[in-house]
Amino acid sequence: MPLSKRARIEVYLPIKNKDEYLRLRSAFENEFLSTFGGCTVIRNIKGLYKGKEGDTDEDDIDLIYADTPFDCESTFKELDKYSSELRRSILTATNEEDVLIVVNENYHSI
Repeated sequence: MPLSKRARIEVYLPIKNKDEYLRLRSAFENEFLSTFGGCTVIRNIKGLYKGKEGDTDEDDIDLIYADTPFDCESTFKELDKYSSELRRSILTATNEEDVLIVVNENYHSI
C-alpha cells in the first residue's frame, strides 16, 4: 500500500504543578481524541530556551500530538488557523511568555 501524506500537530505544553495546566493538558488530549480519533502524549521531556534576559531557562514539557487525516498543502490555511487557535488558548489560560505549536508533514504506511 502506498504511503499517505498527513499533517501532524504537536503541542509543547510546559508542566506546572497547577490545576490549570493539568486541565489544559486534559483538554488537548480530549480535543485531539474527539477531532482526530487519537493522540500521543509524551510526558516529562526537557525544554531549553533563552529567556527575555538572555539567560537559559529550562522547562519540563508534555508533548501532545495528533496525526490528522489532512495533508499540509491542500489544507494549509485551515491548519494555520487551527494551530493559531490552539496557541491562543494556551496563552489565554496560562501566564506563559510563549508556547510552541508545530505542524509538520509526515507519511504513514497504513
